[in-house]
Amino acid sequence: MRATCGRRQAAVVLLAALVAGAAGCGGDEKADGSPVTEAATTSASPTGPAPIDILVTNDDGVGAPGIDAVVKGLKAMPAVNVTVVAPAANQSGTGGKTTQPTPAHHDATTASGVPATAVDGYPADSVLVALDVLGLKPDVVVSGVNQGQNLGPVVDLSGTVGAARAAASRGIPAIASSMGFGDTFDYSAGATLVVEWITKHRAEFADPKASARTQESVANLNIPNCAAGGKVRGLKQLPTQASLPDLGGALAKQDCASTAEPAEEVPAFNAGYATLTDIPVAPASAASPSPSAPAAVPSPTAS
Repeated sequence: MRATCGRRQAAVVLLAALVAGAAGCGGDEKADGSPVTEAATTSASPTGPAPIDILVTNDDGVGAPGIDAVVKGLKAMPAVNVTVVAPAANQSGTGGKTTQPTPAHHDATTASGVPATAVDGYPADSVLVALDVLGLKPDVVVSGVNQGQNLGPVVDLSGTVGAARAAASRGIPAIASSMGFGDTFDYSAGATLVVEWITKHRAEFADPKASARTQESVANLNIPNCAAGGKVRGLKQLPTQASLPDLGGALAKQDCASTAEPAEEVPAFNAGYATLTDIPVAPASAASPSPSAPAAVPSPTAS
């Protein structure tokens, strides 16, 4: 009995020595004899934002400088795929009009040479061609940057807004972006604000469940034109102004040197603030040509 107990004690001592010896050798080894480091034994965690697909369109036409500026800004973002599908010609003031049958489309480029698809139709047609003909599945749609503001009671006249609404009606998040009227146009501030909006919401856009959601509104971003002096004073997120005592207020030039602090959309914009509002997916009434739009919009060529 004593011999058995002694053998057991010896075995325990031997096992302890082996364990101590292994610890003294510096831990586990790889097959080639090199030590296993912490990085090698820990699963790598994903880094950076989830990839998203962005469709860009407008109503000024595929060759307009505003869409080119925002496309370049978006393409500089990490993990994004940017596709441009826009009207072949200026279609300002055409609201949410669409063409039957589906209009033709062809290869084109933006002003700086980014590959694009030009659609012989309205802004909303461009979105429908992208989705139904080209088979694109964007996570978000950017419309603009438009030349001239689209805010307050004039939003239903805007082709920029009409394109964003066409996307939202199909369950795709969308933003309409426009720069105010002025003698000259520098779209860099508008492009920056669009990129910031995308960055803020991109986790939502990358969510696979987002495609099943109903979009209840469209984001409407308006950037003041500070060519006359001053700079964009900031961004105000405000309710939209569906009516104004004087419609001219929504089409006025902006004073970026102002010190006023209005609390409503149109006055804040005219005082040099960029404004971000949520507008309904469906227009309040049927769109009609705006005073600044061409007298007659040519009929798009059917495919």
